[in-house]
Amino acid sequence: MDSKASQASVTNAKWWSSETVAVVTGANKGIGLALVGRLAELGLTVVLTSRDSSKGRAAVESLRSMGLVVVFAPLDVSDPASIEAFVSWLKSSFGGLDILVNNAGVSFNGIKENTVEHAETVIDTNFYGPKRLTEALLPLFRRSTSISRILNMSSQLGLLSRLRNPSLKRVLQDEKNLSEEAIKGLTSRFLEDVRDGTWRDRGWPKVWTDYAVSKLALNAYSRFLARRCEGRGLSVNCYCPGFTRTSMTGGEGVRTAEEAAAVAAGILLLPPWEVPNGKFFVECSNTPTLYSRL
Repeated sequence: MDSKASQASVTNAKWWSSETVAVVTGANKGIGLALVGRLAELGLTVVLTSRDSSKGRAAVESLRSMGLVVVFAPLDVSDPASIEAFVSWLKSSFGGLDILVNNAGVSFNGIKENTVEHAETVIDTNFYGPKRLTEALLPLFRRSTSISRILNMSSQLGLLSRLRNPSLKRVLQDEKNLSEEAIKGLTSRFLEDVRDGTWRDRGWPKVWTDYAVSKLALNAYSRFLARRCEGRGLSVNCYCPGFTRTSMTGGEGVRTAEEAAAVAAGILLLPPWEVPNGKFFVECSNTPTLYSRL
C-alpha cells in the first residue's frame, strides 16, 4: 500500500473529524513524527509526545508551520510520574482520546555487549512503558460506534517463531491461561538470564535479543489486552513497519518513515466494520500483510 493508495483507502470511508483525538508517543522524529503529520493532514487532532520537551516542541512547530493541527505534551513512558501527569493533562484538555499509538522505544542494537543495564532499559521502555501508559489511559478512551483504537509499533523479531525455548513458547501459546503475570514472568526470567550471563543458551531470540524479547512481551500483552477488550468498543493491534530508514536502524532501510507512517495511518483509520482486533500487521514492499496471530 503506497502513500497514495493509503490516502484513498482511508478517505473513502471517513469516520473521523477534528474532534477525533490521537496520541502518538515518542514522536519527535522518525516514524512517529511522520505518523503525527499524516494523521494531522487527514484532519484529526493529534497529540505529539516526546521525552525531550525541546525536541518535541521543535517537531510540533515544524508541523504547525505547514498548517497542521498538532499539540505537544511531554511524556516519558518509563516514568510513572510522567505518565500520571500526562493522563491528567489529557483528561483536562480533551476529556478523552480515540486513538493511541505506542511508538516510543529504544534499542542498543549497535552495541555488541548485552549488558544488564541495557536489557533492563529496553524491557522497561519497550514493554512496561506502553503497558503502563495503556492501562492508565483505558478509562479515557471514547468507545463510540467508530471504535477506539490502539496500535502498538512492534517488530517481527518479537514473533513467537523467534523464541527457541519450547517451555517459554508454550506459556505464550496458551491462549486460555495467558495473563499479565505470565508475560511479566517471561521478562523477569530473561533479565535473570542476562544477569547470570546464561541468556545465550536459554533459547531467547538470537537477533537484537533484548529488543526482540521486549517486542515478544509487547505482542503477548497486546493479544491479552485485545481479548480483554473484545466487544467493548476498543481494538488492539500491532504493526511492524519493516526495515525503515530511521535513527534506530542507523539511517538504513528499504522504505522511508513517511511510507511506513502512511501504512500505519491506513491501519488506524480503517472503517469501523473492518477494524480487526488482536492482529499483527507487517509491512512488505509497502503492503501491509495481516498475520492471524501476534
